[in-house]
Amino acid sequence: MTVTAESSAEVFEPGLRPVPHPNRVWTRHLVVLVVVLVVAAFVPEVLPASQQAVAVQVVIFAIMAVGWNLMSGFGGMFNFGNAAYFGVGAYADAYLLVEHGVSPWIGMVVGAVIAAVLAAGIGFLTFRYNVRGAYFALATFAFAEMLRLIATNTGLVNRGVGYNVPLVTGASWAKLQFPAGDARYFWTGLGLLALAVLVTIGYLRSRAGQYTIAIRDDEAAASSLGVNVLRYRLLTMALSGAITAVAGAFFCQYYLFVNPDLAFGQTQSIQSILPAVVGGVGTLWGPLIGACILAPLDTATSSLLRHPPAALSFLAGRSGLDVVIYAVLLILIVLLMPKGIYGALRDRFRR
Repeated sequence: MTVTAESSAEVFEPGLRPVPHPNRVWTRHLVVLVVVLVVAAFVPEVLPASQQAVAVQVVIFAIMAVGWNLMSGFGGMFNFGNAAYFGVGAYADAYLLVEHGVSPWIGMVVGAVIAAVLAAGIGFLTFRYNVRGAYFALATFAFAEMLRLIATNTGLVNRGVGYNVPLVTGASWAKLQFPAGDARYFWTGLGLLALAVLVTIGYLRSRAGQYTIAIRDDEAAASSLGVNVLRYRLLTMALSGAITAVAGAFFCQYYLFVNPDLAFGQTQSIQSILPAVVGGVGTLWGPLIGACILAPLDTATSSLLRHPPAALSFLAGRSGLDVVIYAVLLILIVLLMPKGIYGALRDRFRR
């Protein structure tokens, strides 16, 4: 029997329940995805207009986390420079639209392709010279910082000023622009998130995905059985980079602005990692659960700093509270639920 990714953990845990066929596991995931999409589609109908931005932020966080989780969770290559691919997607979208009038949909595809090539190139350089573990994470961070400095000092992409996406009158699917608070932003992001999850499922079910999991679990054993370790690692990194770039392009279209610090800054890398860690690294639904928790938390802490209650008036104007809360939450999750929220709930229900 062949198993892949999350199904390998779900199928072969001894003494829990009868072993289901792997196809049933993936069919279950697809059914859950459809149910989640149907339910989530009604979110704009129940949220006030002022909260629509939070819902969009959830899907952006989720897409970023799905991309990071594919490389670092399922692929076992901890990446601390996901901002490199996010920024490439954002800048490809903004540059092609502002400078050449190209549709943001085309810019999104171009950004995904460039990010995939960039990710494969970074992977080749690091693995070619045997950069592994913590050094790999530092190398990815260095590449993201390098791109930020290049963008800041390159006139081709307007240096540190960045780009303001030109506004259109009314709503335009071709330009991916709608009035502020329009539900179509959320539905577009939800569709992109569904596509990212479907791509992840399809990849993990494929032979390449099975090899990726085998390499993560035991690289030496996989290599001894004839698996081309470098090829499948680069393929996983390329796919991860492409998914993250889509999040960057959508981010640019929603906020209508991008600059080097916003696109390639450390914040984007952290926002890619935290939802997956909180929800469950190496699980299909962990990044989505983590995004649903962290995006509202980010908004709540920002609101608290702007308008604290009388008892917490000392917090007014202070920065960094969101980072402190994230750090405390992350520490608690790691200590109490090392498999993340989804992993902990899954194990509990099995018992």
